Amino acid sequence: MPIADNFTSVYTQDFEITFLHCHPNGYLKQTELCNLLQLTAGAHAEAGGMSFTDMQTKDQAWVLSRMRVEIDELPKWRDTITIKTWIIDLQGSRSVRALEVWLNGKKIIGAMTYWAVINTKLRRAESLALPHEHFEKYPEKHPTTEPFKKIELDKPAEKTGTRTVVLSDLDIVFHANNVKYLEWCLDFVDFKPLLKQQLKSFDMNFLRELKLGDEVSFLRGKKENQEYFTITKGEKPCFALELNWK
Repeated sequence: MPIADNFTSVYTQDFEITFLHCHPNGYLKQTELCNLLQLTAGAHAEAGGMSFTDMQTKDQAWVLSRMRVEIDELPKWRDTITIKTWIIDLQGSRSVRALEVWLNGKKIIGAMTYWAVINTKLRRAESLALPHEHFEKYPEKHPTTEPFKKIELDKPAEKTGTRTVVLSDLDIVFHANNVKYLEWCLDFVDFKPLLKQQLKSFDMNFLRELKLGDEVSFLRGKKENQEYFTITKGEKPCFALELNWK
């Protein structure tokens, strides 16, 4: 698709929070937050001629590698939020994208994401084949107080459950969508502090893709105000999550 006439390097999109987005307390689910962030990033890429359809002309797609989300407060049912996004850096097969959520003129959430280009036929990383010079980069404009990080995988943890990847977990790239990993792990946590909005930040590392029928195990541990998970397939880690509680 061609670059949109109204393309800008800083993109904004409004969303109304519906009851389908919310926890039983009426506040936005953390998983739905990540879905809305993903939709905004995708819309900006499409406006700039780097949509999934554009990428597929080169047998390429963007996949999420790391993500950090910092939450001051969550919007609630019937709120209208504005999500802003821009590219911090884009080189070779890697891109760093920023996202912010605003409500009534106040920034309430920041997220920093790290994306990789994969060849969808070869299932391996490769340099972006599409032009991106029209995207202005903002290396000094960060949305979070801390950057995304590499999560340590050797912390003490115990097996807390198993799962088989099913069709409803898959996205258009035919692997488990990144939000599903978070959803699976949050199903194991105590819901009370989650509903009280005591989750102040979380980090996610996506290490290996999961496909239909894959059987995975969940390892869980806790240290002070931090709870962490690793999802493994066999002995190989596929995903790591750190939850930081108030």
